[in-house]
Amino acid sequence: MKFGIDIGHNCPPDTGARGIKFEDNLTLDVGNRVITKLKALGHEVIPCKPDRASKVGESLAKRCDKANANKVDVFVSIHFNSFNRQANGTEVFAGSDTSRKIAKPVLDEIVKLGFFNRGVKSGSHLFVLRNTNMPAILVESCFLDSQKDMSLYNPEAIANAIVKGLTGKLPTVPVNPVPDEEHNIDTTILRLQKALNRLKITDKNGKPLVEDNLAGNATTSAVAKFQEIAGVPETGTADKATWDAINLILAKRIIRPNHAGGPVIRYLQYRLGVEVDGVYGPQTELIVKNFQKQAGLVADGIIGPASWQKLIG
Repeated sequence: MKFGIDIGHNCPPDTGARGIKFEDNLTLDVGNRVITKLKALGHEVIPCKPDRASKVGESLAKRCDKANANKVDVFVSIHFNSFNRQANGTEVFAGSDTSRKIAKPVLDEIVKLGFFNRGVKSGSHLFVLRNTNMPAILVESCFLDSQKDMSLYNPEAIANAIVKGLTGKLPTVPVNPVPDEEHNIDTTILRLQKALNRLKITDKNGKPLVEDNLAGNATTSAVAKFQEIAGVPETGTADKATWDAINLILAKRIIRPNHAGGPVIRYLQYRLGVEVDGVYGPQTELIVKNFQKQAGLVADGIIGPASWQKLIG
């Protein structure tokens, strides 16, 4: 089958809900796992999340246009709910009777994980279900402002539930989804060199590192340079503090003015040529907006997927 998988939001100004966790991070993690698993089962997958949009309506329309243009068989939009910190559980919205038949097994599989069953509901009010030409569902996986749900939340389990609900199967061979880099446990010299090159951190001579998996003087000098930028102890050795800073940057969290600080902001300030103080204040916001404008992005000061793509790919 050909699936259109829509990773909800993640396209500023179309950003998700905030609660105990941030919806954009959850949908990206679960959505990438769903895509990987469907491909491993031999299905064709069309990612429907746009890279950028000037307004929310454009973001929604682009998702539908992508699915319609590629004539996918089933459209699945992945989201997380938020309400009053008390509501909890899973619900799946469907755009037609055919969609309801697709929605129910997905709901049933997620509910097996321990979430309250809120049912299959009419999605006639939802833009992406009204404007796609094929059976379409929107999965509200659980409530991100509910402590009960967040205690149950496991991205791998939810992705498995969605895939099994859609196909009746799971890959027999474990697949490696796009990881949440903040929790990446790979601390090899080779990954260190690749990460520093991706972050545009050069050695003491201003050259990119040779990715040879050998801990030489060039790699040591690049590590020390990164440590100075990130504000962690400058040892030249990639210790836990250094890896934590690298992985947090590579996780590409959505960054908003006055809502972040520390190594990620220090790195952004270094890359954008503003004073490195680790605080996302007015001066940094102005530089970020100028960078976004020059890059052809929406100049909103929010470092989201499109801005991170320009910075580190």
